[in-house]
Amino acid sequence: MAGGTHPMLTPERRRTLAALGSGVTLTLGGAGLVLAWRAGIWGSLLGTLGIIVWALALGCWIALRRASAIPVPRTSPHDTLPIAALLDQVPVPLLRINAAQVRAINRAARALFVADDRLIAPPAALTDPAARHLRHAGRRWRIDAVTLGPDTRLAALIDIAAEEHAAQERASDEMIDILGHELLNGLSPVVSLADSAMTAHRRGDAMLGDILATLARRVEGLEGFTRAYRQLARLPDPVPAPVALDELAIDLARLFRGRFGDRVALTADGRGTAQVDHDQMVQALWALLQNAAEAALAADAPARVALTLTDEAGFVAEIRDSGSGIAATDRARIFRPFHTDKAGGSGIGLTLARRIARAHGGELMLLDTRVTCFRLTLSDMSTGRAVE
Repeated sequence: MAGGTHPMLTPERRRTLAALGSGVTLTLGGAGLVLAWRAGIWGSLLGTLGIIVWALALGCWIALRRASAIPVPRTSPHDTLPIAALLDQVPVPLLRINAAQVRAINRAARALFVADDRLIAPPAALTDPAARHLRHAGRRWRIDAVTLGPDTRLAALIDIAAEEHAAQERASDEMIDILGHELLNGLSPVVSLADSAMTAHRRGDAMLGDILATLARRVEGLEGFTRAYRQLARLPDPVPAPVALDELAIDLARLFRGRFGDRVALTADGRGTAQVDHDQMVQALWALLQNAAEAALAADAPARVALTLTDEAGFVAEIRDSGSGIAATDRARIFRPFHTDKAGGSGIGLTLARRIARAHGGELMLLDTRVTCFRLTLSDMSTGRAVE
């Protein structure tokens, strides 16, 4: 290169030259050793043997030095972190259930049951594979369990109150959005009609009467919306009491005939007794029956509605209709407050029915079946018949 400099030898080139030099040295040394042996030159023989030994020793020393220079990968503390330490960071209580033995496997479970490891007297619901709920420490828990073996389960306890609080927060946010949207939609035409009425009055326009009539209808619609919201927002806490389901079915059938007469055929059946708030349950089921009857009347087939009430595993109410069904795009929106596709509908019937079901500790859902079917369920625990 220019300037009389020499290129720097890289480690790879140095290792290549060293290996080549060692090979040449050993080859020439071996040849010299054979020649010295045949010629009887013992001094040369010993010298050549010394060179060979020196070359081998030098190669071994270089190899050992390279091996000791290889950096040993350092293990991060996180790589050896015990699984127990990770589980302790999980805020949900985790339990290992083996037949009648229950062990707390993380910090949240130990704090909940005030135990170091094994629960001395575990609640009966934990050792019952069929149990889905637990009441402990003044709170209700849902038991989500995964089977690990014939008699072994891993259970996570979900705080129902915390879940409900989060759901209420989401519902409140959604309600505020809906209220803002609906109120703006209702007030905008009122303002416009009021301005038109003032203009017509100044001009002596004969259309003033029609404008005022339309304005009155819009105000009535806005008032109806406000009343519907108050009914939904001010739902009182239920007061459960024993209710004979056959009598409840008869009362609902009587209401149904008074509203729909012979236009819709109703089959109503009730068996057993449930612990519910009678007035609220009538309100919820009546909303579902009206919804079913209107859907059945809108279809081409003969209008039919079926109502069944049973006390199996708590309380179960099913309402089926002969309507044309609910489109997949609408299934996720039918329980939204004020959502309706019916002219003059308030859009609170299904929402109110679900709120009543949840106030009782149960649920209202639309089943994924060919025939439209709503199911309202209350468990034994939610109706007050569970053993805590």
